[in-house]
Amino acid sequence: MSPGAVDSELGRDAADLAAALIRVDTSNPPGRETAAAELIRDWLAERGIESEMVGPDPDRLNLVSRIKGNGQSPSLMLMAHTDVVPAPLENWTVGPFEGVERDGWLIGRGAVDMKNELAARVAAFAAFAGSGETPDGDLVLVAESDEERNVSDVGMSWLARERPDLLCDLALNEGGGFRLDLENGRTVVPVSIGEKKVTSIRLRIRGASAHASVPDRENNAVRSAARAIDRLYAYEAPVFVSDSARQALLAIGAKGSDQEMLDWAAGQHPVLEKMVPAMTRMSVTPTGLKTTEPANVVPPLVEIVCDCRALPEQGEEDIREHLTLALGEGIEWEMELLEPLEGGEESPVDTDLYRACEEFVEERLPGAVLMPMVSAGFTDSHWVRQARGTVAYGFAPVFDTPIEVYLESMHGADERILIGDLKTMAEFHLYAIRRLLVS
Repeated sequence: MSPGAVDSELGRDAADLAAALIRVDTSNPPGRETAAAELIRDWLAERGIESEMVGPDPDRLNLVSRIKGNGQSPSLMLMAHTDVVPAPLENWTVGPFEGVERDGWLIGRGAVDMKNELAARVAAFAAFAGSGETPDGDLVLVAESDEERNVSDVGMSWLARERPDLLCDLALNEGGGFRLDLENGRTVVPVSIGEKKVTSIRLRIRGASAHASVPDRENNAVRSAARAIDRLYAYEAPVFVSDSARQALLAIGAKGSDQEMLDWAAGQHPVLEKMVPAMTRMSVTPTGLKTTEPANVVPPLVEIVCDCRALPEQGEEDIREHLTLALGEGIEWEMELLEPLEGGEESPVDTDLYRACEEFVEERLPGAVLMPMVSAGFTDSHWVRQARGTVAYGFAPVFDTPIEVYLESMHGADERILIGDLKTMAEFHLYAIRRLLVS
């Protein structure tokens, strides 16, 4: 069967629902995710499944649905966010919110991040509910808002705090499942078992104020800010190979010293060339500049806003040390954390949920292995791990869509996925539900 074809009711439900969700513009900011939650609520209601809409902001509600178990463990959460990043129109060949099916592809904002996974999880949840089976533990579906920015405390951060009754032993979320064919002939499928810590910081760079017609070229905040940005981009943080990073490298066949394993893994695939350094180094990336003086005044202060991703073992003092080493001499600076340093929790791999992922991969891609990874990106898995110690993995199988298309179109123009992968995602989640919750 063509990877762009769907030959089952489950797969067709996932594809049609994903397209319908894409047509609901939930760009964040501002979000307005309630409309997407209502769409899912109505879709489930047509199949006799009740759900509730919860949250502190009427325009940004979360959807929750539960199939009660018979009181045994474990419980399983299927989670996915309803918001998407904005979609500037440049380079799109279709409207970003048209949800177009073309030549076997589903195209639109959210086709990769992550209305695809949301639709697959809803479809699998509904298929299990329609079977009439009673799970051993609760099965909870959550479609949460505000993941892309997470500055409004209306999504999973709010749910984890205000609705602890929803939290489960196990959870499936975004962050892994794509296929990598390595140079050595091995096929690897990453599964996210944790995330780096994330924050944003403000650097204040100071200098002498002056008339722009006679500037001080040395004690100049703008010039120092330019130097600072160059130095931040040029600086490479020291490598730290944690136990989880070493576990990932060994899983895909790396051997030798830590550095030898890193070098080997980075040469096995273009994705690993970027992923491996991200798993083992802190990053501080300038993303914005600000000064408030008029054009004819050299300002005394320039602010640089940076995205910061720290390793799970690192904290604020490690960030300051990174900046000290990166910026070096001759630049006067101060640092402010703009938000708390969040994340860093990891889930173990010796679990039935991890084995369910392994079994599905082995069935569909014989000989392939899972690669447990600490993701550079931040997901809502953090909130459920932090609140209850939930074993949460980022995993949704993407076996047919070329990896370069899948990753490059995420947050980009013509975001797209082969429709057959939506069927595979839905089948995996239905398999996982039965594997974990039905004795």
